[in-house]
Amino acid sequence: MARPGTTDSGTDDMVYKAIRYDVVDGVATLLLSRPSRRNAWTGRMHTEYRHALQRAELDLTVRVVVVAGDPDGRAFCVGGDADALEGHARRGAYDPGTAPDLARPGYGIAPEFDADFAFQFGLRCPVIAAVNGAAAGVGLAVACFADLCFVADDARLTTAHGRLGLPAEYGLSWLLPHRVGLTRAADLLLTSRIFTGTEAAAWGLALEALPASDVLDRATAYASSLVTDVAPSSLAATRRQLYTDLHGDAASSVNEANRLLDQMMATDDYVEGVTALRERRPPDFGH
Repeated sequence: MARPGTTDSGTDDMVYKAIRYDVVDGVATLLLSRPSRRNAWTGRMHTEYRHALQRAELDLTVRVVVVAGDPDGRAFCVGGDADALEGHARRGAYDPGTAPDLARPGYGIAPEFDADFAFQFGLRCPVIAAVNGAAAGVGLAVACFADLCFVADDARLTTAHGRLGLPAEYGLSWLLPHRVGLTRAADLLLTSRIFTGTEAAAWGLALEALPASDVLDRATAYASSLVTDVAPSSLAATRRQLYTDLHGDAASSVNEANRLLDQMMATDDYVEGVTALRERRPPDFGH
């Protein structure tokens, strides 16, 4: 494995400066790591974030990705870096601060996934957000585009855009109604008000709210259970069904499920699952 902060994908020698990345027992941990700036988002962080997810996607030993804020930053991600926001104001236009050759993990699966953060719906691996502190703007979008979210009960969360004179960003106007319903989404988007991790869990935006010091451990334990208990082929197929079916209808969902059933019954994962069931033991999916 490469030294911390570098890639061992064989595709380039990117050195991570805004994130940290590690893999242990099938779980990749991606930390947003600009602690002195409360993990504020920059073009560099965006570039590295996509690169790391591409790296996880290509590494077949990785089954699940956990995204968290560097604990030293006392936040998950407080949104766009204030210096970058000031630069946009001076220019009178948005500059993402990224190169045109960004990594494109999850692209090419479906046209509706081919955009910032929506690309996560096209990934093979589930993404779990461990929101260990404040999340605003793009930081909230990163958490919401994860498959599941664990959040600090006292975390302060906000869409943020209204207080900056901006539109709803990064697809939150599509995603939040799917996550929490139209009325609650309208409240959060129109007011840009602050809400807590406890509220987020009560609305179903997060799976659990718990003390900040426990969030990353809980998310990692959940990710580890997916690695040991669920076939990787099933994880990939099921999450693809979840997000494809958001744009479809019931009959299409049933027909696709039947197609996948025929296909996946011919796999080693299915044979192992059935064998383990008959032998009354935990399955071993090669972790």
